[in-house]
Amino acid sequence: MKPIRVMLVDDSATVRQTLAAIIAETPDIEVVATAADPLFAQDKMARQWPDVLVLDVEMPRMDGITFLRKLMNERPTPVVICSSLAEHGAETTVQALAAGAVMVVEKPKIGIRQALLDAGAEIVQAIRLAARANVRRHVAAAPPAATAPRRMPGAETAMARTTERIVALGASTGGTQALEAVLTALPRVCPGIVVVQHMPEHFTAAFAERLDRLSRIEVREARHGDRVLPGLALIAPGGRHMQLRRSGAQYLVEIDDGAPVNRHRPSVDVLFRSVATAAGRNALAVIMTGMGNDGAAGMRELHDVGGSTLAQDEASCIVYGMPREAVRLGGVERSVPLAAIADELLRFGNG
Repeated sequence: MKPIRVMLVDDSATVRQTLAAIIAETPDIEVVATAADPLFAQDKMARQWPDVLVLDVEMPRMDGITFLRKLMNERPTPVVICSSLAEHGAETTVQALAAGAVMVVEKPKIGIRQALLDAGAEIVQAIRLAARANVRRHVAAAPPAATAPRRMPGAETAMARTTERIVALGASTGGTQALEAVLTALPRVCPGIVVVQHMPEHFTAAFAERLDRLSRIEVREARHGDRVLPGLALIAPGGRHMQLRRSGAQYLVEIDDGAPVNRHRPSVDVLFRSVATAAGRNALAVIMTGMGNDGAAGMRELHDVGGSTLAQDEASCIVYGMPREAVRLGGVERSVPLAAIADELLRFGNG
């Protein structure tokens, strides 16, 4: 197989040299070009287009987020963001993922050479994952965020009823864009939704706030004891598990610091298994784009107790890993395109 061709775009010569040295030790990846800013990168990409870009955010002449958006509009290409801003503020990470980045890797400001060497395995894995990402199809499927309608006045009234049907969504790589496509397509009256998106601690609050601004429904980071209500989507906090519990006629979420499951916390399996126990046939679970097998076993448990199950189809996934494993385990009733998931949620909610 041909090695993965990578371009490094960073204004720091130290970063470019260190990343190049890490990649030089990896036989299936090669650095084909480096650039100190996006404008230099554009000139070099015109001569040889890379399979993956490793891109900084803070650069002269054009910042990395602007360049990422431009790239995704003109010629979608897998991008790994490597930025010190990801360490200090979640907003940059959310913006990068929303703009189409496949992965975001934190880059410290102090001791950067040794820190990059220590994180070499993570960076290499991010590049390999990005190389398999289906960014072209995903960008074509996602709705423009600028056209998403605002939540209408009176949404709180719609949320005052007790919900009987629950929707659980699980996603990983590519899930930030996929969840945006689903949640912004929903009307303000829809089933209560619980979401696990693999995301580090402190990032989920900013992610939820962004989705809340774009959506007609209410979206927020879940708190322990929150009720699940129509017109509300609760997103599991990064670094903590979320489970569904039933209290009489009401559904609540519990947030805990249990051990990682499938190397993840929050884990989709933890959520889906709790949904199978608490809601059973009154629940719909959807497993979406992501790498690995988290959620597959939990979806099979929900399927076996009579719950409804869907998977995002391969053509619309950035990474068809989690849905594939769920299908393989026999827990998926149907696979549907990303653009159809919102309608499926509403159809389920209407009985």
